[in-house]
Amino acid sequence: MNILFENPDKVNGKLTLTIEEADYTQEVEKTLKDYRKKANIPGFRPGQAPMGMIKRQFGPSVKVDVINRVLGEQLQKYITDNNIHMLGEPLANEGQEPVDLDKEAPYTFVFDIAVAPEFNAQLGADDAVDYYNITVDDALIDRQVDMFASRSGSYEKAEEYQDNDMLKGDLRELDENGNTKEGGLVVESAVLMPNYIKVDEQKKLFDGAKLGDIITFNPRKAYPESDVELSSFLKIGKEDVANHTGDFSYQITEISRYQKAAVDQQLFDSVFGEGAVSSEEEFRNKIADGLAAQLTVDADYKFLLDVRAYVENKVGELTFPDALLKRIMLKNNEDKGEEFVEKNYAASIKELAWSLIKNQLVEAAGIKLEQDDVLQAAKETARIQFAQYGMNNVPDEYVENYAKEILKKQENVQGCVDRALDIKLVAALKSVVKLNEKSISLDDFNAMMSKKEA
Repeated sequence: MNILFENPDKVNGKLTLTIEEADYTQEVEKTLKDYRKKANIPGFRPGQAPMGMIKRQFGPSVKVDVINRVLGEQLQKYITDNNIHMLGEPLANEGQEPVDLDKEAPYTFVFDIAVAPEFNAQLGADDAVDYYNITVDDALIDRQVDMFASRSGSYEKAEEYQDNDMLKGDLRELDENGNTKEGGLVVESAVLMPNYIKVDEQKKLFDGAKLGDIITFNPRKAYPESDVELSSFLKIGKEDVANHTGDFSYQITEISRYQKAAVDQQLFDSVFGEGAVSSEEEFRNKIADGLAAQLTVDADYKFLLDVRAYVENKVGELTFPDALLKRIMLKNNEDKGEEFVEKNYAASIKELAWSLIKNQLVEAAGIKLEQDDVLQAAKETARIQFAQYGMNNVPDEYVENYAKEILKKQENVQGCVDRALDIKLVAALKSVVKLNEKSISLDDFNAMMSKKEA
């Protein structure tokens, strides 16, 4: 077998592989002998059919299979042995003539290989990158305390309507004279929050309303652009909304007002577990510790974005085999066509460049991922999900079990692997580069991130 690799411009490689008869004959003979042992051919006992018959019946297809297998194995072996940093997969050269395997060897196959560009993305103490320490101040803790108190609150009965109160009442459709419409809609215990009414004129009709009052209003005017809300309120299908555009009476039977929970031991226990904290000061300190941990995750994410921007600028624009990569992208998205490739190629190349740079940084840092690293990343995801529902005192056992459930879904695994890699890379880079540390409030940090994303 003869293999020739040409790579004159460093990124467009051409690999020519010539297969001789000796490269596949022995494997073909062995495979045919195995076929003979198992072949069930009428008129012959198993394993007794003439070899000539086996060769005539199975020889051509076996030869093709063996050559394809040898071709794939030798192609991959050469790329691995010669440390060729291939992008995507080999493609048959556009000038490749069809190979007639019915003819005698040798057979020549030519492949186009997209080769990764050469660059140096090393970072050291001379490289300075911003790092934002997000301040946990009293205002931020106050907001978190208020959030916990709001989540643990409850509805209490009231006599007079105020903003954000929830009403229950009997709803009746009226005729053009303001009387209850015969055969009209009637909805008992209809729930209404006037504060969410879209039109001020209709919303103001409920100002100062008291228990037992009858309010005449027009639901269609109150929700002029939302058939979904209107159909839900009137308990009818969306297609029927247009048939009920007149006034309705609404007699208030119940007024409920949401009251935040008191900042007391009961709230402390519900947030952090029974007896974990015993005073408001300890409660606030515990909140501050949790916020600091969460905000470090955000700060590290911003740091990695800044590292990316810094190192991309340092490396400069990389040269890629664009025509070949577009062919590969098209092959992987045949159902979407060339227009999709042209539209998405630039963004794809930008992410590919970062992926190559990131891999070099990971290799330079000697980072190796273990299964436990991936599990820890999944546990971080689990804690974030629990925290979104105000569950901050979930036992580690439950967090770990939920993390394992996350990893059982294959579509989640790569995300956890990427997250684990980012965690270790950030830790390594923070000890390598010079950090330009800056203190910043959470509001300013969020504003900065929003501006960046926009």
